[in-house]
Amino acid sequence: MKILLPVDGSEASLEAVRQALRMVRDGLQASLVLANVQEPATLYEMLLAHDPAVIEQVSAKAGLHLLQPAQDLVRAAGVPYEIEVASGDPAHTLIDILENFGCDMVVMGARGLGTLRSALLGSVSHEVLHAAQVPVLVVKQAAAADEVPDEAPE
Repeated sequence: MKILLPVDGSEASLEAVRQALRMVRDGLQASLVLANVQEPATLYEMLLAHDPAVIEQVSAKAGLHLLQPAQDLVRAAGVPYEIEVASGDPAHTLIDILENFGCDMVVMGARGLGTLRSALLGSVSHEVLHAAQVPVLVVKQAAAADEVPDEAPE
């Protein structure tokens, strides 16, 4: 089995990596694809850089930097993995990566935003959940004690 692990540098995405590693430790035969999607350059950035290759290099380095903590966890666990840094709309690009690498599952973090905030901001995990043709496990990060939920319990 090949598992796609989107990593954006957040603690939620690292928790998803830890969850995938727990699944492997519990007996799941799997390899991992650690993926980071960089937002496309803005017009302002393109005007400043004058050279699209410079923007691509900076974007690739930023993606590799964000993948490093996840790579460290996976390497320490001894699980085989591949990495991919891409640029574009995060949800659509993750679906492309999923298909290109032939992944059988996605394990991704969610920040645990309530439905109101998620609807207003959009949610990559929500979009991937609905667009992927494979199982998607969304790992929610535990809310901090001082955070107030968006919705009151019923």
